[in-house]
Amino acid sequence: MASIKQHDGKWRVFIFKHGIRKTKIFDVKAKAVAWAAQTEADIIAGKLGAVPNKSFGDLLDEYVKRVSVTKKGERWERIRIELVKRGEIAKVKLSELNSSHFADWRDTRLTQVSAASVRREWVLLSHALNIAMKEWKWIPVNPMQGVRRPAPPQSRDRLISADELARLQHVFGEDVGTVMGRVGQAFLFAIETAMRAGEITGLTWDRVYLDKRYCTVQDGKTQAARRDVALSPRAIEILKGVGTTDGKVFNLNSSQIDSLFRKAKAKAMIEDLHFHDSRHEAITRLAKKLDVLDLARMVGHRDLRMLSIYYNATAESMADKL
Repeated sequence: MASIKQHDGKWRVFIFKHGIRKTKIFDVKAKAVAWAAQTEADIIAGKLGAVPNKSFGDLLDEYVKRVSVTKKGERWERIRIELVKRGEIAKVKLSELNSSHFADWRDTRLTQVSAASVRREWVLLSHALNIAMKEWKWIPVNPMQGVRRPAPPQSRDRLISADELARLQHVFGEDVGTVMGRVGQAFLFAIETAMRAGEITGLTWDRVYLDKRYCTVQDGKTQAARRDVALSPRAIEILKGVGTTDGKVFNLNSSQIDSLFRKAKAKAMIEDLHFHDSRHEAITRLAKKLDVLDLARMVGHRDLRMLSIYYNATAESMADKL
């Protein structure tokens, strides 16, 4: 039978039946009694399943083992989940997990990282909770529902000037026998193709067709994630001069690109530039040569609205066309 106790002028209901615990607070005792009766009836009818004796951290571990391993971004999901597991929220039992825990987590993370980072972590955690709710039946509802997500930051519109590009090329040098030189060539290749850093480091010679002027990108772990990328004359020139003939085309990994690009940017005295800004630059350039459907197919955007995020032509350049 439910236990109903008065506390600070309100009525708290405690239910423990068939291994299931429920609690709720009401302003009026009659509502507390009605909720208790209905909840106990639902438990008996099997409508409310038992939540396993696991923590939120256990749920995230299970998600990594069963879901993250199927994704292209497995490494980054593992990193983000390990960060979450360092917090107090990871210790909370699933039976006690509620929206207030995620509101506190959000507010704490916003003092540590940008809103964009919190939004990326938010999507990951919410998906993990949805999987646990719909497929594993570990929780009855997603406790993140109804919690306010941080507002999206203004999208980047960073393009690369000719002067900045020249300074970067000077720092990278032209020696493809060095890792620094190959990172520089990878950056130029990204500007020509709009390929992401991970796609460039994963590109192998068996998926490059110079005679037909395209390469095949594996953007994920499924056959549907494959796409063909057209190669400009400049892109072909870069490939021919990169210094490899088999295996990985650029013989690089993502961490090398990340660290050496930041060092080159600092030496070139360039502020607020990321390797991924090459995608903005490339799509803005390619939009002048390809129609919108060809462009979307080449860069891998199924949603044409995404092109507006990466197409960053200035009003001045548009005025020139007029």
